[in-house]
Amino acid sequence: MPSNFQDDDREEAMRSLFGLYKDEEEGRSGIDAFLDIKNKTLPFELKTTSKGSVTTVRDFGPDHIRKWKNKHWLIGFFINGRQYYKYASPEKMSTWIREKEIYISADFSLASLVPTKLQLVDLYKIVGEKQKYKLEDARFLHKKQYSKQEYLSLQDMEDGYSPEKMLNILKDRAKYLVERGSTLNNPHIPFKYFEDLNEITIHHAETLRKEVQEYLDSLDT
Repeated sequence: MPSNFQDDDREEAMRSLFGLYKDEEEGRSGIDAFLDIKNKTLPFELKTTSKGSVTTVRDFGPDHIRKWKNKHWLIGFFINGRQYYKYASPEKMSTWIREKEIYISADFSLASLVPTKLQLVDLYKIVGEKQKYKLEDARFLHKKQYSKQEYLSLQDMEDGYSPEKMLNILKDRAKYLVERGSTLNNPHIPFKYFEDLNEITIHHAETLRKEVQEYLDSLDT
């Protein structure tokens, strides 16, 4: 918990220092910050590091790839008594993101393929053969991955589920399990990945806007 407070404090300091703002409705898992520049609103990912490499997220998967592909990044380095920042454009980050996308692609393809191979005989081996399955049977399979309302909405029989519907729930469980095993545990971005970027040490907001505008201008040429 204390590390979260420290991260939150550093992010808030970065937003203030660079003239960024947060949409409070986004919540903790939303976008870290936004920058308004010449009629554009750009999403930013804020990161800090005291070790050089930059940590990302605990369960890195396709959702993060989609989330990060068009984001701008601002990284704060707190190393050896020095404090400086670097701006990384979506283009700069695309190589690292693409590498991770390729790395996990086979596993997530497998996660889509495995459930299609399951049949009723497989369901019967796990929960037994029944004409109608109860809510407890469905929860035994998919645990807390559905809300209570979702479980109830999936019932296709009075107060229960047909074998075919339970097979679909089993398929969802299999997909979830393979995907969970396919995510990367907090992949680090190496320090050297940012070596060619400018250090921002003064005139923070002004310098950031200049670098962002240069990137935007490069897209029009």
